[in-house]
Amino acid sequence: MKRNEFVRRLLAEGCVLHRHGARHDIYLNPSTGDKQPVPRHTEIDNRLVRHIRKNLGLKDNIN
Repeated sequence: MKRNEFVRRLLAEGCVLHRHGARHDIYLNPSTGDKQPVPRHTEIDNRLVRHIRKNLGLKDNIN
């Protein structure tokens, strides 16, 4: 999945950018308080996308 599309979906589901890291951006789900790093690669593997979504407390609806 393209990183830009993934980040757009995270933002649409209520997650916010918490801070920039050295190689990752840290996103926060305010409703659960969970934080998860998102790599800055142009493509993110679908398994990693599912892992990030699960740890942020979001449902897995990747197409």
